[in-house]
Amino acid sequence: MNYFKNKTIIVTGGSRGIGKTICLEFAKLGANIIFNYVRNHEEAKNTKQEITQYNVDCDYIKCNLNEPSQINNFFNTIKSKYKSVDFLVNNAASGVNKKSYELEIKHWDWTYNINAKAPWLLSVESSELMKNGGSIVNISSLGSNKVLPNYFLVGTSKASLESITRYLAVELADKNIKVNTISAGIVETDALKSFPNESEMLSAKEKNPAGRSISTNDIANLVIFLCSDKSDMIRGQTIVLDGGYSLIN
Repeated sequence: MNYFKNKTIIVTGGSRGIGKTICLEFAKLGANIIFNYVRNHEEAKNTKQEITQYNVDCDYIKCNLNEPSQINNFFNTIKSKYKSVDFLVNNAASGVNKKSYELEIKHWDWTYNINAKAPWLLSVESSELMKNGGSIVNISSLGSNKVLPNYFLVGTSKASLESITRYLAVELADKNIKVNTISAGIVETDALKSFPNESEMLSAKEKNPAGRSISTNDIANLVIFLCSDKSDMIRGQTIVLDGGYSLIN
């Protein structure tokens, strides 16, 4: 996979969970890594140390994706060091896990700012740095089209993200930039702890035709494929990665 050597990828939410695995897997292939974090500086620092073991450059930048001004500063920092980037993974997500009638307007604004507005802004900014084409991969979930308990805000914001993917795929095509989405099944990360029905979600793997839950490595492997030259004709698609779970549930 020499295709990725010395190329540069931006991963949002790259200090832990799915984002961290994506960063590490691209670093193993020789790509330079840029990721943002919000609160835990020590965690981000440790992630950078793991990444640089693969002899690649790595920058971690504090950036609250809820604030457009911070996104602007994020890219100003990137532009000061990198002449171009090749890939963007909109992985970071947030949300308030309650029923629709339990939510407040501020919950809507927070969730949509991070899950939909930020990926749009990040994609536009990144596209200006993709001098030789590139790939943008958005991370969604099955809740974008399947009604899940306490998932109203995240589910509808992810549906918006999938629509954003389709529009960007067409509008950025003349820059030779591919845009796709991965709709992932349940992944056992710390994010699950925020769900009131965590135990029920974890038990879902027993019903999965694949016999297990989706791993962060499963997602990273698909991101790698969608960023490679082998996926050139896949554009504006939402690819379900769930081991077959959504086929029977």
